[in-house]
Amino acid sequence: MSQVTPLASGTLNGHDQLIIELVEAPDPDLQPTVVAIRWPCKATVTTAGAYDQVAANVMRLLANASTTLAGLKVWKKL
Repeated sequence: MSQVTPLASGTLNGHDQLIIELVEAPDPDLQPTVVAIRWPCKATVTTAGAYDQVAANVMRLLANASTTLAGLKVWKKL
């Protein structure tokens, strides 16, 4: 069973959620550790006026996940 560690999650436009997770296989020699980005099942829709906020939310979540992953690399030696 793979170990899943949440790296970041949050809403994109008030209701669509983006989830970023670190997935570690039981045997890293057989399957590498990966980062899974779980996008909404349907397209994220926003108005042209709110697009900049949605884009900022996506970038913030990716930056938070990168920071969390960097911290895990220090502690877990990934």
